[in-house]
Parts: sequence; C-alpha cells; structure tokens
Amino acid sequence: MQIRLNSVRLIAIWRDEFRGYSRASFQRDVLAGVTVGAVALPLALAFGVASGASPAAGLITAILAGILIAGFGGAAYQISGPTGAMAAILIGLSSRYGLAGVWVAGALSGAILIALGLFRLGRYITFIPAPVITGFTSGIALIIAIGQLDNVLGVAARPAENTLVKLYDYLKHPPLPDWHAVVIAGLVIATMIIVPRISTRLPGSLAGLVVASLVTLALGWKIPVIGTIPSTLLLDQRLTLATIPWAQLSELIPSAIAIAALGAIETLLCGAVGATMTGRGIDNNQELIGQGIGNLIIPFFGGVPATAAIARSSVAIKSGAVTRMASLVHSGVIVLAVLALGSLIGRVPMAALGGVLLMTAWRMNEWKAIRFFVHSRIRHALAGMVVTMVATVALDLTQAILIGLVVSMLSYVHQSVSAIGISADGVDLVRVRGRGYSLECACPDIRIYTVTGAIFFGSVGAVVSALNQRDRHYRTIIISLRGVPLIDVMGVEALEHVIEQQRARGGEIYLTGVQPSVRRMLERTGLDRLVGSDHICWNAVEATVVAQMRHAKADCPHCQGLAPVTLLAPDSAPAAAPAPEPLPSPIQAT
Repeated sequence: MQIRLNSVRLIAIWRDEFRGYSRASFQRDVLAGVTVGAVALPLALAFGVASGASPAAGLITAILAGILIAGFGGAAYQISGPTGAMAAILIGLSSRYGLAGVWVAGALSGAILIALGLFRLGRYITFIPAPVITGFTSGIALIIAIGQLDNVLGVAARPAENTLVKLYDYLKHPPLPDWHAVVIAGLVIATMIIVPRISTRLPGSLAGLVVASLVTLALGWKIPVIGTIPSTLLLDQRLTLATIPWAQLSELIPSAIAIAALGAIETLLCGAVGATMTGRGIDNNQELIGQGIGNLIIPFFGGVPATAAIARSSVAIKSGAVTRMASLVHSGVIVLAVLALGSLIGRVPMAALGGVLLMTAWRMNEWKAIRFFVHSRIRHALAGMVVTMVATVALDLTQAILIGLVVSMLSYVHQSVSAIGISADGVDLVRVRGRGYSLECACPDIRIYTVTGAIFFGSVGAVVSALNQRDRHYRTIIISLRGVPLIDVMGVEALEHVIEQQRARGGEIYLTGVQPSVRRMLERTGLDRLVGSDHICWNAVEATVVAQMRHAKADCPHCQGLAPVTLLAPDSAPAAAPAPEPLPSPIQAT
C-alpha cells in the first residue's frame, strides 16, 4: 500500500515538474547537463580512486546515479554521484573487507534509505547542529587529503588502520617522494586555482587533468596512470551472489547504517541548498527513496555508494537546469566520454587525480562557518566542531556524528540550565488595579513566582531550590508558567513535590499562564487534577484576586474585613488599563 502511494506521489512530482515543458526548457537542460557532465567526469574518476575502488567504478557510479536517483528522486535539481564524504567512509571499509564489503554495505544502505523514505522519516535527518556538520565536513576533508598522499607523493605506503595511524606513519617514517608526481599534482592544483579566475565556463578540475596528462606525455615521465577504462556499464568486478561475504554480513550492517546516515544527511542538506537557490522545494522522503533505489542497484554494476553532490547540483542550477532531465543528460555526457575518450582517460596520471582531491578537500571545509565560530568565540560551537572533526578522523563516521551530537546536546543542556530564570514578588496592586479590579491592599501572605525557561531534568534542581521558601512559608504560592515552553517528566515530578510540600503546610498553590504544550503534559501525567482546575488560572492577576477573596473568607489576619473584590466601573478604571475580564471562579488556562 505504501509503495503504491509513493508511486502515485512520484508520478505527481514528475507531472508538476514537466508541466509546460518546452523546447527552450529542453535546450537549457541539455546545456546544463553538458556543463555538469564536464565537471562530474574528473570528480567521478577521483572519487572512485578515493573510495578504494577504481576510476571505472567512479564513472559507473556517476552514470547510474544520474539516471536512477534522478528518475526516482524528489527534486528537479539534484545531481548525484560519488562524493568526497562518501569516499571517506568507503576507503576504511574497503581496506577491511575489500570491494565486496563496499558493495554489500552499499546495497544494504540502499534498502535502509528506502525504508526511511517509505516511513516518512526524512524531516528528522537534518536535525543535526551546524557545528557538528562543520566538524564532520572538516574531518572528511582531512581523511581525503591524507588518503591521497600516496598518489601525490608517488609512493606506496603500507596500509594503515585509520587516517591518524597513516599520518603518524608518514611523520615517523617520511617517504622519499617522486618529484615528478609532486610536480603533476601541484600543476593540477595551480590550474584549478587559476582557471576559474579566467573563465567560469571551463571546469578547473577537467582543465587540470588535461594539462597534467599533456605534460606527462610530452616529457615522457614514467609515473602511475589510471590504466584501461572498460567501455561497458557492467564491470567485471561487481556484486553478485557469489561475491557476497556471507560470513561477514553481520559485521557490515553498522557500516551500511553509517553509509545510509551519511547519504541521507548529505542528500537532504544538498536539497536544502538547492531549494534556496531555485525557490523550488524538495520532497525529502521521495528523495531518500530515490537515493535508496540507486544505491541498491549500483553495486550490481560494480559502482560504489552515491549521494547528492552540492557542488555538481549548484553547477547545474547556475547553468540554467529546469528539470531532472539535466541529470540524465549529465549521465549521457559521461557515457559518451567513456566510449569516445576511454583510451585518453586511461593515460591520466594518478598524481593528477590526487591533486584534484587535495583541492576538493580544501574546498570542502566550511571556512565561513569556521571563521564565524572562531571570531565570535562561541565555545560550545567550537567544542562541538573540534570534537566531531577529531572523532571523524580517528573513529568511524557514525561514531563521530553520535559523539558530536552528544557534545552538542550537553552544550544545549548547559545553556538551557543557565537560561532558567525564577523571580519572586509580592502582589502588585498597580497591576491588579490596572486590570480593572478593585483591591484595597495586597496580602503579604501571597507570593508570586515567575519561571522563565524550560523545566526539564537539567533545570529541576534550580526550580525546586528557588521554590523552597527558606525565608518564610507563604499561605498562597502563585507560579506563573507563561515563560515555560516545555516541561518533561522530571519537571512534572518537581512541581508535584512543591505542591505536596505547600499543601502539607496547609497552604494553597496556583498555576498560571500554562502554555498549551505544558498543559498537555500536565494532563497526561495527572498533575492538573492534583492542582485542581480551580487553581489553574489565566494569569497571575486573576490568581491573586481569587486567592485574596478566599483569604478574606478564611482566617487570614491581613484580609479579614476587607471589601469584596469587584470590577471597577469603566470611568473609574485607569485610562491605560486594558478592558477588564470577567471574574471567573476561577478563569482556567486554555
């Protein structure tokens, strides 16, 4: 049933997207597709290598992702393919389990993404603080950069357990670099810096690979090159039933979850950026389904997991893409390049791909956000960013995200506790009369507490401490909750403790200004019945009036003999006073 509903929704998305589609629209899509295809070609080669696979695997991934994910996705402007973020998680997986592990984890992640989309969990994926994302991105950039040192230096270092160990080995046993490879990598980086300043139409990475290949051929330098590029979409090395490592399947599930989480996060963040640039929304759940279908199928052709790419999607949007047809054209451009230029692509030096990835890693960092965190000296943001970055480099990417989230949550709890405010005041006669009520004098046995901030497990100690009347015991306590946006179970228990203590002394307690979300929590826990509906008022003034009327009828020495509280006549009320509300018995919060 759910699959049928999603099929109907996908058809509706396509129909709305292509409504009014014209020849001019098609021409714009073709131009954008050709442009983004030229940008994606070198990146696909580079990220295929960075993933621990082959350049051909990167090309297959870009081609199929551009067709499958675009066809089943929920946005018109997304361009998907192999990315640096995904490469960072795949390189470690490849070193431990080989390509078979990468393929199986990728297919499993596709199934997870489809489930996330079918159960409409897309909106929850992006609930990640900005410092965590910034630190995560910087950590991935470090993994990519350090992982390309072999290609850039022209050496073959021994495999390492993780990125930090690899960096330590480089520092402890510095390799002797091949200066030819270093020059080629430097030439690519320089080209990627210079070309965009001359022309924005020519992709700097593509120009860099062309220049590096021509220099290598002209000077006859013997450095490693990509090698043979298969002229087929079905690679010899691919996922089949025979290649599935059944004995290690359970070990690959955490990696599959990590790939799915990373793919969902990067895809929906890319979608948010694209929505801002185009003014057109994205169906998050359908996009996750499209990503899932793509990643489920791609391993059976020999590709690696894919996700939406912000850089390529931005190029498509800026080039005038109208619909997802641009993504399909981009895949066609890469297919034509493989078939027509496969022999030339095979001569591209590996050091040139290393240069592309080093430059990509540098640009991946969110430098604007980093500068903002540093210059503004927001300590909790800096802590979350640095901890996430270090954890990303040293640990599994899923662990890094979880650690970053924990640090961010602890920082949020600390800030929330610091923001809790509780003030204590007596009855304000001016305010009471300003509301249109006559009151001869203020009863000193009434205390009004105004609470501001969330009452939750982190702040209940401060709340209980403030409400414990150590100086004296008041006959009536009024607690204004107008500034309380939420309350959790421990907060309810704290209020229950205060109420029971007050009643044990023979006193009364009133709650006022209860927000709807707080009121629902009180109803669910039964605290509203404990307080009593006649002790929950709209505001502190009305609670004061009700309490003082009761004091006057009881044995309060301060209120006996006072005239009954009444509403002032319109001409005797202060000019600036609001229209008086009818005196309830009492007014309940809504």
